[in-house]
Amino acid sequence: MLVSAAMLALSAPTAEAAEPRVHSGHLPHGHTHAPGEIDEDHGPLLLQLTYTGEIMGNASGGLKRGARYLDNLDIVFEADMDRLVGWRGAQVHVYGLYNNGTSVSALAGDTQAISNIETGVSALRLYEAWIEQKIGNKVSLKAGLYDLNSEFDALDAAGLFVSSPHGIGTDFAQSGRNGPSIFPSTSLAARLDVTPAEGWKIRAAILDGVPGNPERPGHTTVRLGHGDGALLVGELEAPLGGGKLLAGHWRYTAAFERNDARGAGKGNSGTYVRGELPLARSDGRTVDAFLRLGHASGRYNMFDFFTGAGVKFSGWIPGRDADEFGIAVAAAFTAASYRAAMGAAASEIAIEATYRTPLTSWLAVQPSLHYIHRPSADPGIPGALVLGLRAEASFSLLGF
Repeated sequence: MLVSAAMLALSAPTAEAAEPRVHSGHLPHGHTHAPGEIDEDHGPLLLQLTYTGEIMGNASGGLKRGARYLDNLDIVFEADMDRLVGWRGAQVHVYGLYNNGTSVSALAGDTQAISNIETGVSALRLYEAWIEQKIGNKVSLKAGLYDLNSEFDALDAAGLFVSSPHGIGTDFAQSGRNGPSIFPSTSLAARLDVTPAEGWKIRAAILDGVPGNPERPGHTTVRLGHGDGALLVGELEAPLGGGKLLAGHWRYTAAFERNDARGAGKGNSGTYVRGELPLARSDGRTVDAFLRLGHASGRYNMFDFFTGAGVKFSGWIPGRDADEFGIAVAAAFTAASYRAAMGAAASEIAIEATYRTPLTSWLAVQPSLHYIHRPSADPGIPGALVLGLRAEASFSLLGF
């Protein structure tokens, strides 16, 4: 993730200073298996490659007009150690990542990041490398390089959308000296997952407080100490009328500089509530809605409140049962101390409309339309209108 520390270093919210800063963890839509889900009907190994290419252009407003090509290559390898060597309940996961580093937010001037595959730096890196151990049917432990958004603060319905705040809320994504442990930089972590009853989960994780090295953003770096502290995260998942409800809390143990330049302090934390609910299901047609509310410490973060919501429609096009389309909005509200120090506006609001259609079993295309009101909460940047076209190609090798 691009560092939220860069936000705190801005001298003023001017058009010249605006740059993409907040990105979100992601499991690309084209993946046929989420991490940890090797098909029991096939062999103990999985190798999956997904390439995502995206053309996005700023048609009006923002900082300047223009278009950029962004890309993302995921290489995922997983091994079921039980079937492979008899290590019961164990699974190994290794995930490599490449991005070309181009930026559409540099044109639009927004902070929340229009594209969830934008990194701002060209790099081929090791993204995840963990081992999971299941203990019975209700408990699992996971340790290693870990993307917390692969399990925490994640909803299926929101996964359709290409803009970052629908992957993980902006209130959480902006936090820390180099973001939390999410796309594109992850840190060492240990995660506990407990399933006390069907549909219920309790998750807790402790992570290195600074993923990677902010001074070398294109490298996978593991370094403990250096005053990094830890990030502590807990989440409760509960069933909700055919959907689910998430309630989470996060906290850093290290001290952070305050927005008002009154020194450093502890207590950089936040809380979120997030849910998805099916509104209609009939004859293969579905309508799913999602909503998220989040709060972060205003003393240390640019945004202290975030709300996101959207609706996704599936199976509504005759003869195109797998097609999906939807509209979503993400609103991030600036903290009072940040507004006073920077002369910022009250919020940045991003609206997205998108349509995804699979052309074959391995290829899908997805046009999208975005409007960003007050990019970077800067009164001097006009609203940006961005058009995008994404293509995803995904290939899996199972049973070897």
